[in-house]
Amino acid sequence: MKYTDIRQNLRSKKVGIAGAGGLGSNCAVALARSGVGTLVICDFDSVEAANLNRQAYSSNQVGELKTIALKENIRNIDAEINVITYEEKLSQENIPVIYRDCDVIVEAFDDAGMKEMILQTVQESLPGIPLIIGSGIAGWGCSESIKCRKIDDLLFVCGDESTEVDDENPPIAPRVGIVANMQANTVLEILLSKPGM
Repeated sequence: MKYTDIRQNLRSKKVGIAGAGGLGSNCAVALARSGVGTLVICDFDSVEAANLNRQAYSSNQVGELKTIALKENIRNIDAEINVITYEEKLSQENIPVIYRDCDVIVEAFDDAGMKEMILQTVQESLPGIPLIIGSGIAGWGCSESIKCRKIDDLLFVCGDESTEVDDENPPIAPRVGIVANMQANTVLEILLSKPGM
């Protein structure tokens, strides 16, 4: 498939991103550069100076809501991309509303409980929409341990699935970026392999 055909196909697609931190912001940028037509991004947090070591923001955006800062960054990449933002905490009640029309959803939370909640909610309330989870991004090195595992036709896990973030094993830009881009690559694989592509 030629690059022009790929971008034309992706322009009609809508991808949901749950969280706009390290995974979510970097995944959104990769999808924007690839030409996905609509991104639905939800996060309630603001950019902090401590985020700049691994998230797709700049120092002049510290204090801004992450969704607004990310929308601005994507506009600077490709002004034709439609970025829909929600500034609220995701829950079992609002996930089905926010992401109901998406072709794929990317989970980008730090909290294990939130990961479990979105998995259960998507499977129960948004049947048929693929979900790509990030798990195991902490530390550095060991690039060969980072993989994408297909659980079934609708569930994928990107990361090493073992390294949990803590004070001794923080998230650092290279591994966060690898997993975020692996999530974006999995989105493209799903979108471009659907019938009619």
